[in-house]
Amino acid sequence: MINRDELKRAAALRAIEEVADGMVIGLGTGSTAAFVVEGLALRVAQGLRVVGIPTSERTAAQARRLGISIATFAEHQRLDLTIDGADEVQLGTLDLIKGLGGALLREKIVAAASDRLVIVVDQEKLVEQLGEHTPVPVEVTPFGWQATAVSLARLGCTPERRYTIGEQPYVTDGGNFILDCRFGPLADPRAVEKSIALTVGTVESGLFVERSSMVVVASPTGVEVLTPPTSKRA
Repeated sequence: MINRDELKRAAALRAIEEVADGMVIGLGTGSTAAFVVEGLALRVAQGLRVVGIPTSERTAAQARRLGISIATFAEHQRLDLTIDGADEVQLGTLDLIKGLGGALLREKIVAAASDRLVIVVDQEKLVEQLGEHTPVPVEVTPFGWQATAVSLARLGCTPERRYTIGEQPYVTDGGNFILDCRFGPLADPRAVEKSIALTVGTVESGLFVERSSMVVVASPTGVEVLTPPTSKRA
């Protein structure tokens, strides 16, 4: 049986090799990103000097606990590198769906401010087309979210409000709601990303188009590094 946690850890350790002394690093959110923070902390304990900008309160707490120095955009407006996970990675383009961990807005802000975005996944996250298995998370304002859901549905999706395990409405670190929008396979992720952005009441979507610099993929046969054929992020 394949241990997916071990695959994630292997990919995370490869991604951390991209980190150099003195860098400002974006720290992602989610189970895979947690392995990145864990591995980075080991290098920090061995003398590596880095500063992390976390994409969630959960990641910030983990980084502090493990001894990684953290900062905010008040101190650093540009980042050398961000390492994060993804929920789906489209083969070829390396476009992404992110946000099942609930931190998509902060993740996109950090990614946009980074010179490079390195994504860490196991092979199960690779798809031919985005949306094959995963909805597109959309962060929306609490005020009028029902009307926003109707507007999003007109784009061709089925939006569902996200709830916690305890059946309470899911609230992001920014105080917003998330609608998980099921489009099915996306023929044109960029067009969908733009359409969502133009929908009144939306804050951000989990579509990350042309942002990946590198995707580190772990499988039972080893760790592979994928790069987009052309990328503004390379």
